[in-house]
Amino acid sequence: MLRHIVMWKLKDFAEGADRAENAQKLKAKLETCRSIVKGQGHFEVGTAQPGFDCTYDVVLVSDFDDKASLDAYQNHPRHLALKDFVAAIREARQCVDYEV
Repeated sequence: MLRHIVMWKLKDFAEGADRAENAQKLKAKLETCRSIVKGQGHFEVGTAQPGFDCTYDVVLVSDFDDKASLDAYQNHPRHLALKDFVAAIREARQCVDYEV
């Protein structure tokens, strides 16, 4: 099984919204990618909570049966549809994939 973790640091202001608003918009958009391909398991989207010393704003933790399932997810039209919005609001992105 593969675990796929992605974190986004958002711009202070982008696409007509502040960081907190865009974090919630990104979370909602990512949630539409839950269970879109065979072999996709656990899927969790979180946002940084006020009052904590967080360096990133949004995190995705998801599991896939194998690399083929992860590749199918990354190339799914619903996932690809998020890319323009994410590119417009993100300052930085970090990703790690590893076997569990």
